[in-house]
Amino acid sequence: MGRATPRTPYWLAAALAMGLATPTLAEYPEKPITLIVPWAAGGGTDATARIIAKALEEELGETINVVNRTGGSGVVGHTAIARAKPDGYTLGLGTVEINMMHWQGLTDLTYEDFTPIGQINFDAASLSVAKDADYQNLDDLMTAIREAPAGTFTASGTGLGGIWHVALGGLLMDLGMPADKVTWVPSQGAAPAMTELASGGIDMAATSLPEARSMIEAGRVRSLGVMAEEPLERFPEVPTVASQVDSDFTTGAWRGVVGPQGMEEELVAKLESALHDAYQSEMYQSFMAKQGYGVQWKDSQAFGTYMKESDAKFGEIMKGIGLAKQ
Repeated sequence: MGRATPRTPYWLAAALAMGLATPTLAEYPEKPITLIVPWAAGGGTDATARIIAKALEEELGETINVVNRTGGSGVVGHTAIARAKPDGYTLGLGTVEINMMHWQGLTDLTYEDFTPIGQINFDAASLSVAKDADYQNLDDLMTAIREAPAGTFTASGTGLGGIWHVALGGLLMDLGMPADKVTWVPSQGAAPAMTELASGGIDMAATSLPEARSMIEAGRVRSLGVMAEEPLERFPEVPTVASQVDSDFTTGAWRGVVGPQGMEEELVAKLESALHDAYQSEMYQSFMAKQGYGVQWKDSQAFGTYMKESDAKFGEIMKGIGLAKQ
């Protein structure tokens, strides 16, 4: 029998491993990074991804290539992010649909399949009515809905089970009404819904305020309330939900940079720091302000906690609407 080889002490093996890993991390990134966008080019998510990628390039000193991976209501792109190698060279601009797709039975992916890097955007939901509607405030509208038979009122703003549909359902539930008391009319987005609202085809529209801005400024619709903790800086005239009715319900659409599950903590910390600097840059802030998009920062830990809490909240609402498959 040959001589036994002495076992390397655990502490020495760990030290050697750290010594080998540290130079690699210190040199990151050494090649271009891919940022996957689960939605089509030209939309708000794509625009947000491209401006944050440009700002992040300046912080990391390496090219970031934005790649659109569309399909399946966000499933295709989010799956590509989750299935990537967790080495920091494939990231994605995750969207609120992470907390919604699996409830609808579209995918098995959940927030647990991603590594949160940082949240960079939040657009609170709002409710608007036509300019000549009888409701002067949100309390008037909610009282009318409560007193009317189910299905009397109609609303739109996105597809069935989209974020604005869930937002309205959540508000109704928080006020003690069934989530599906208002009939949801699916649309291809906020723009056609606002047009339908202005023409009298529906009773209300749930959208973000930036999406309603052009119709508000044209005097064709009125926004009765925003589901945020305080009025938005660009829309100070729109009161919060909590200031008008007995509900502190808040929700909206968010975007943030994520990676696949299993990324090293040191790598996440480096990306988080660079992303925070990119978020604070004049380039990013001025672009988002010009577009009317909301900015909100959450670091990796806070972003992960927020996704977890939102996932549970959305699940309950979607069950109330009757869209949850789980």
